[in-house]
Amino acid sequence: MSGLVGVTDICTQVTSRCLGISSNINSLGGSSIKYLWLGIFSLVLVWSGINPKDQFTWFLEVAPAIIGAVLVVATYRSFRLTPILYFFILAHCIVLMVGGHYTYAEVPLFDGLFGAERNNYDKVGHFFQGFVPALLAREILIRKNVVNGDVWRNVIIVSICLAFSAFYELIEWWVALATGEDAEAFLGTQGYVWDTQSDMALALLGAVCSLLLLSAFHNRQLNFHNRQLKRRVG
Repeated sequence: MSGLVGVTDICTQVTSRCLGISSNINSLGGSSIKYLWLGIFSLVLVWSGINPKDQFTWFLEVAPAIIGAVLVVATYRSFRLTPILYFFILAHCIVLMVGGHYTYAEVPLFDGLFGAERNNYDKVGHFFQGFVPALLAREILIRKNVVNGDVWRNVIIVSICLAFSAFYELIEWWVALATGEDAEAFLGTQGYVWDTQSDMALALLGAVCSLLLLSAFHNRQLNFHNRQLKRRVG
């Protein structure tokens, strides 16, 4: 319980610097912010790996976060993202690592929340599964000029997020078939017959919320990025 509170405190310290600053695309490019991102990720990763509830589940849940961090580092120079996207990628990674440490069915503070009969931390994870990929897809589509028009872009973004969520459910199924009872904690259904459908619905909700709440702020950071590129070319 104290570990979860500590992780939350660490996250709040970086929030104001990643989101409260101006739309400066280089705000995360400074060495202090860059290493702060990596430091927070590494600290939470180490914490999550210390005596996790189930070692196999920890590996399954944390693997996507590690893959994401590797991609962030590998593309930092060639395709630097906006600060808001870096922040939410880190937040998503932390959600995964916390779930891996406790297993999604036993994360503190989420037992019986709002009268629920189950631990609903997994629904937080699936909300982020739509919320963050929507922002990532939006940035790639805009910067690569893949789609013209906001309406069609948003339709494609939501479709990508739903496809990603459905594919993740297939991965869970494949893991369950391959490992049997060892995957029970990874599946995290907790006896809920509509778990798969509700997971995808939360991802859909997350994608829609991301587009509605963050598009304007995201546009400001993208515009600043474009101005910086023009100055370099000029």
